[in-house]
Amino acid sequence: MVIASQAAESLSAVFFMDGVDVARQMRLSEFGAFLDGYVGLSDLAETDVRAVLVNLNPDLTVAALVFFKIWFDEEGQADRRWNLPIEALAEQGSKGPDLGGGAIRLVCRSQTPDTTIKDFLWDPDMTPGNSHFHAIRKSVQANTLRFQKVESVEQHIPILNTPAEDQGDESQERARIAQLLREHRLRIKTLQSVHREVLGDLQREHRLEMQALRSEFAELEQQHERMRHTNEQLKQRLAERNEQYLSMQQSMAATESESNDKASAEQVLLREQLERKERELQLRDEAIDALEQENDELKNRKPLEDSLLEKLHDHSVFLVAYHHGVGHITLPTADIGEYFKNPLAYAAARCGMNESAYKEWLEHYESPVCVSTNEAGKRCSQPIVRVTQPAEFKAGIDDRCDAHKH
Repeated sequence: MVIASQAAESLSAVFFMDGVDVARQMRLSEFGAFLDGYVGLSDLAETDVRAVLVNLNPDLTVAALVFFKIWFDEEGQADRRWNLPIEALAEQGSKGPDLGGGAIRLVCRSQTPDTTIKDFLWDPDMTPGNSHFHAIRKSVQANTLRFQKVESVEQHIPILNTPAEDQGDESQERARIAQLLREHRLRIKTLQSVHREVLGDLQREHRLEMQALRSEFAELEQQHERMRHTNEQLKQRLAERNEQYLSMQQSMAATESESNDKASAEQVLLREQLERKERELQLRDEAIDALEQENDELKNRKPLEDSLLEKLHDHSVFLVAYHHGVGHITLPTADIGEYFKNPLAYAAARCGMNESAYKEWLEHYESPVCVSTNEAGKRCSQPIVRVTQPAEFKAGIDDRCDAHKH
């Protein structure tokens, strides 16, 4: 926890930087609340923040700067292990650039009183016109944190011009040159530090790339060894298969003559059977054609003279038959013989059904009861709903009660 005196705290602030710009400002007391865990910053979760402690003079010019780094965890809380004595460092800093109130006390990575903590510090960008010092001075002048400025009162006492004034001017010039030299040395140090950091980053990336390449090379070597071992196994299996193939060829050559003789005999036998079947099919087709011709002749043949059918035909008398599911059927004279041969089959054909299906429906229609039987062979005979149309009847479902449906 940062502990500050009341006077120092009243003119001390912490700036969070984003590049060369000031992204966030807070008084030192507020920064202490972050360190104690009372407040978190969710937008800075898992971020290594570059911050600056800014100590001000009573006239609100910059007196000291400490460029430090601090880590915020995944919950936006400041690292509890962070204990950098930034206020003490601000008092021990070496001379830095003049930001309006004389040379400041500066602590950064390249200029620190304690080299053991340099990894927790960072160097400002001193590019002319776009430096961190310029951004910090601009933010201090804006006074967003509303620090109270104390105006210094000087008594103007007239002094006679003496030869010592020339010496004073010379002293000021030497001081100005010394300040410029300090700023140039600081910039050189920061540039060297940036160069070392970039070089270190490049070296780390190179080490990581080399390590990745070594791992990849080792994996490739392992894959090559596995493939070589697999190839050897395949070659061995291929040699064994070749030997088996040669052995099979020799065995087949030895039995080829015997197999050919046997195959020829079987082929002759199969040819004879095929010819016999073809003759049988031809005779059957001829018989079918003859029967069809005879059937057509019978259908188209006129009734015998003085026969009942002739009289019915001559007097345009029609027979009408009635069957359940079909209703009244007017029988043409040519269909009377076919009808009397099998009336049920004729009626079933009119319904678009076969005779057995029509009989099942007719039994159901005449007696709509469950036809299922128990283990003793006794019929259930439970009354069920009658299906009046033969085409809608489904055996096994419509002739069963709800308890015996499949």
